[in-house]
Amino acid sequence: MHQRDCRIRTYAHLGSLVLVSAALVLAGTRTAAAQGGPPEDRISFPIVRSAKATGAGCLADARGHVTVTSIGPVEIMRVNVSGLPPKTNFDFFVIQVPNTPFGLSWYQGDIETDDEGEASQRFIGRFNVETFIVAPGTAPAPVVHDDGIFPDASSNPVTAPVHTYHLGLWFNSPADAVAAGCPGDVTPFNGDHTAGIQILSSRNFPDDQGPLRQLVP
Repeated sequence: MHQRDCRIRTYAHLGSLVLVSAALVLAGTRTAAAQGGPPEDRISFPIVRSAKATGAGCLADARGHVTVTSIGPVEIMRVNVSGLPPKTNFDFFVIQVPNTPFGLSWYQGDIETDDEGEASQRFIGRFNVETFIVAPGTAPAPVVHDDGIFPDASSNPVTAPVHTYHLGLWFNSPADAVAAGCPGDVTPFNGDHTAGIQILSSRNFPDDQGPLRQLVP
């Protein structure tokens, strides 16, 4: 009985080792897959200080991180930013290229920082390899803002499908940019087309390889 009990305990111990080894192999496989590239249903990447802000030497600690998760028909994008002025409004866009002239751009929404100059915002939409803008023909467009530096167009230009894989964050107000030590340029990147400069972007990716291109639906 003693020898039989020893054999049973030995087999049980070997079985435990096999299970542990299998778990380690599986974990290693997952780690290798993560190192080889993001999974198809989720991507995560940094966004960096814009070319304009970098050239002006303002907000050296500004940074952000984006995670996009596919849930089938749509994606959920989580944007986290830090190193920005506290209690300040910003405007977030999906754009064609990360630096000027930015190309075709789509206004996603607002991000407001807290007392520490940090913020987190969630957007739901289409943020993958299929994200694009298209205009098969010219049509009348509503003119809501008809004054200022950037009045609304009364019609659209014709364009074949154009993919928009980059991201950018703009000061909502040129005054806020100046208060943060940045240039006071006026840009059209907010609801009434009176925004400040771009402060963060995905310019750490090539123009034709924006991060949203990584996500396959």
